[in-house]
Amino acid sequence: MNTTVKNSRLSGSAMVPGSKSHTIRAVLLAAMSKGESCIHNPLPSLDCQSAMHVAECFGAKTEMREGLWIVQGLGRELIVPENYVDCGNSGTTTYFAASMAALLDGYTVLTGDAQIRRRPIRPVLDAINQLGGHAFTTRSDIDACPAVIGGKMRGGTVRFNHSLSQFVSSIMLSAPLLNGDTEIINDNPLEKPYLQLSIDWMRRYGVELAENSGDYSHFRIKGGQEYHPTESTVPSDWSGVAFPLVAGVVTASEVSICGVDFNDSQGDKAVVDHLISMGADITKDFENGRLLIKGGKALKSGLTIDLTDIPDSLPALCVAAAYAQGDTKFTGLGHVRLKETDRVAVMESELGKMGTKIEAGSDYMVVHGGVPLKGTTVESYDDHRVAMAMVVCGLFAAGETIVKDSQCASVSFPTFFKVMEGLGAELKSIS
Repeated sequence: MNTTVKNSRLSGSAMVPGSKSHTIRAVLLAAMSKGESCIHNPLPSLDCQSAMHVAECFGAKTEMREGLWIVQGLGRELIVPENYVDCGNSGTTTYFAASMAALLDGYTVLTGDAQIRRRPIRPVLDAINQLGGHAFTTRSDIDACPAVIGGKMRGGTVRFNHSLSQFVSSIMLSAPLLNGDTEIINDNPLEKPYLQLSIDWMRRYGVELAENSGDYSHFRIKGGQEYHPTESTVPSDWSGVAFPLVAGVVTASEVSICGVDFNDSQGDKAVVDHLISMGADITKDFENGRLLIKGGKALKSGLTIDLTDIPDSLPALCVAAAYAQGDTKFTGLGHVRLKETDRVAVMESELGKMGTKIEAGSDYMVVHGGVPLKGTTVESYDDHRVAMAMVVCGLFAAGETIVKDSQCASVSFPTFFKVMEGLGAELKSIS
């Protein structure tokens, strides 16, 4: 599906669905718990459905109702999957499933779609091997799935260096079920809020870390613990909030975004403060859990924004930087190139087609904003965040913008187009 976008003025209120990062952790920890867990407000996206599929592959029983997912977990009695495990487009699910597989006697084969079969998995496989498991990729040409994982891991010491939080979280989540304590040394930690997210969910399911350095560089997790089934509610997705938020800022709009949790540990809520520092008129309504946006005002440039801890925010913030008058620099981007696509290169390419010049290095990019954007045909590269970012670009570009393969937005925000149309965005789907 392609989507045509026209210059639009937005108004009204929007409700953003539950968080993908929260939902996946809730589902897979429920599978590793013995008994029934109820997950309220799950994100019914393709990635989260992949997590439910993986839980089923390991023997859990699942039920998806509107607004409620139920997982009957097996705890230590997870089974070796009868067939290969397809993780879809979900990197988080793939990495977490790898360490789950290493809890079992026998071998599990993990794979996914074309993007998953390009994304690196070596750090997780190396960690499993350091803890006594047996894990390898079938590929000789690239460090990616399909991957073969055999158990059993046992407690020990594992070291990561400058690794994605998903790699570290994978071992953290499985470590309580191992025989023996596990020490995780995490040199030069990245994406710290996501590590805290994992810790928070481990606690919700009844597990505590024996030691936590506080700077996310060192953890010790006691083995022989049990996850306990629980009832939980998934908060709204700050990564998803970023797109209608930026859309409100860059158009002559008055928009409110409802149902946000300002106390949530998701790092992407920092997008709000970054936009405010650029001059956006955004009010935080703590009492009612709302963001109030008055858009169309000039944004200032000259800022340097470090995205080490919130790499998923780059596409949305790039759009704001293209709108701002002058240069905005983003740093801490090395791991952004390892996401669904090389988002540094992709945003440089597609914003360039619309008139914004970007210069990029291995770990940074500078967006030369303030040049009026011109509508054209742009690619999403089947990357959900790129697709949504380019739709937002089209809302303040001259003429018509066509975003190709825009249906991929459903990976993390299945109601994105409905939400945007509800705010007044002029969108049209083309099959």
